[in-house]
Amino acid sequence: MRYALLPVLVLATLFAQKQADTKPLAEPAAVNPQSVPDKNNLLGLPPVPIPANNPQAPDKIALGDKLFHDKRFSVDGTVSCSKCHDDKQAFTDSLPVSVGHHGLTGTRNAPTVLNAAFNQSQFWDGREPDLEGQAKQPLINPVEHGLADHKQVLEIIRTDPDYLATFQSVFDVSAKKLTIDHVAKAIASFERTLVAGNSPFDRYYFNGKTDAMTDAQIRGFELFVGQGRCVSCHTIEQDHALFTDNRFHNIGVGINQIQQDIPRLTQAFLEAKNKGGQVDTMVLTDKKASELGRFAVTDELSQIGAFKTPTLRNVELTAPYMHDGSLKTLKEVMVHYNNGGVNKADERVNDFLSGGIRPLNLTDPQLNDLVAFMKALTSSWSGSRYANPIPTQAAN
Repeated sequence: MRYALLPVLVLATLFAQKQADTKPLAEPAAVNPQSVPDKNNLLGLPPVPIPANNPQAPDKIALGDKLFHDKRFSVDGTVSCSKCHDDKQAFTDSLPVSVGHHGLTGTRNAPTVLNAAFNQSQFWDGREPDLEGQAKQPLINPVEHGLADHKQVLEIIRTDPDYLATFQSVFDVSAKKLTIDHVAKAIASFERTLVAGNSPFDRYYFNGKTDAMTDAQIRGFELFVGQGRCVSCHTIEQDHALFTDNRFHNIGVGINQIQQDIPRLTQAFLEAKNKGGQVDTMVLTDKKASELGRFAVTDELSQIGAFKTPTLRNVELTAPYMHDGSLKTLKEVMVHYNNGGVNKADERVNDFLSGGIRPLNLTDPQLNDLVAFMKALTSSWSGSRYANPIPTQAAN
């Protein structure tokens, strides 16, 4: 049973339109080098969007930092948010898939929290719209923190005098009125400070410093916006670059290996959802179900095997790659795309492959130049592994 024709045609049309709208970006901006401070950690980034119902404040950010690193919010006292999003590892864990309580492993690679504040949705399948919603899920996921419910988090906080005093000060809330939403808001506020720009690319493109990138990186940039067509999904705007279109694409990772199971998997997944099954639990406890991607959220056949376009900022620091951590190096990633969505050129692509994914016919030296450009997206942080501003831009 195949569903290939409709999704491929639709996505191909969208991709073609995206290509038509893409403007050449190979030349650095004509900007006075003195007009933007070279040490500005936010160079190349837009203002951080802040929800109106969760404004930033120093004491709230500090509370979120403490919650983010607290291992007590797990069934065995070993898992904090920072276990999978380690400050010292660019806020990821350098593992193919993350390890939760009692050594349990999930099915997906931990994305970096750096610049997650700019995401229009959270998780690889976009099942939560914001950082507040994202913060609540791992706590009660059976293979992550493993708590039975959020009440256990609140019980820990209510028995900690320091936490109680801080929540009272930050949210003006008593122990009895404290909810998991207060906890999530504090964690999200902290995560919105984890932003980092000012990479060699930013200094080259937005600050007009033509010597900020090496010759190989400049050649790689030309390929990125040209023959490689990477910019179609990893977008660059006139005044900033998030290197993501915040959309979902089937690029042939994971789903290629389970093509024969798709009819059975989709039917079983929909039946389980209709019976009350939780998407986050199902996709993190079943490897094949995980490969359904965005379909698990939307139930749309065109979204089978589609995952969110990740930012490329600091990608040099966040190996291994893809939603399942299956590609160990940036060179392997380039080879996968160069082959048109397969790891080996003679493999069969899946029926749901996004329409814009096709062989690129790049040479090995060109692939190396693309890898060099990826390394030009690593931020320069002075005195810290991440920037820590208090953004004030309100979300629309």
